[in-house]
Amino acid sequence: MLVADSHQLQANHTLAIFPAVDYLSVMINTRKLFNDFIHLLYPHNCAGCGSDLLENDQSICIRCYTNLPETNYAALPGNPIEKIFYGRLDVEQATAGYYFSKSSVLQRLIHQLKYNGNIEVGHQLGQWLGLQIQKSNRFAVDGLIPLPLYPSKEKKRGYNQATVLCEGIAEIMNIPILNNIVLRKRYTDTQTKKGRTERLLNVDGSFEVGDAAALQQKHVLLVDDVITTGATLEACGLAIKETDNLKLSIATLAWSSDD
Repeated sequence: MLVADSHQLQANHTLAIFPAVDYLSVMINTRKLFNDFIHLLYPHNCAGCGSDLLENDQSICIRCYTNLPETNYAALPGNPIEKIFYGRLDVEQATAGYYFSKSSVLQRLIHQLKYNGNIEVGHQLGQWLGLQIQKSNRFAVDGLIPLPLYPSKEKKRGYNQATVLCEGIAEIMNIPILNNIVLRKRYTDTQTKKGRTERLLNVDGSFEVGDAAALQQKHVLLVDDVITTGATLEACGLAIKETDNLKLSIATLAWSSDD
């Protein structure tokens, strides 16, 4: 009799479990169907390749991420980016996260950031650049300075792409962004298709520090999206270096070696 009662209790316990498991399964499937429906109404595609195989909180798929050509310069003293500034600008460290080439995934991502209003892409790219810098253990910086845009240009775009990159970097490195301290006081033509000398003349005297006291005794990281000849970063860096007791490092998302 006791054995029979024991078997009955076990059977009842088993029956009690299965409905809960079935309910959980239904809830999971319902959530998936809901997410699929939302995705159908509001497609969430990779900014690099257009694939929809990415997480909801990501803008770039894992395939595009793994195909980005990383330079590994952050951990390399005397790298090609640092050499750009030899004899021109006193920098502590410098790096560019990725090699830039035309018609590449990286070019499409940067275009999305600069011209299509895709701030999420810039934030994610900034995080990845921040991880490179953090892992190198070479950049002991106190704050980030986004390369400033001329005010009318920033107003037209709605944001500064360098600031968006800084937001991603700051999230990884837990350091402040020093906004509106360095100013772009003169409008300049695009640097595209200009040689090194033309670029230097184009941006000469374009930048000024509005609050030098906020930079004193600091090691700051000047950030931009792409470096080619380094003329714009050099002009901005020279203005920053007029501040007493200041150290300067430079980081860009990408390096384009084309002159």
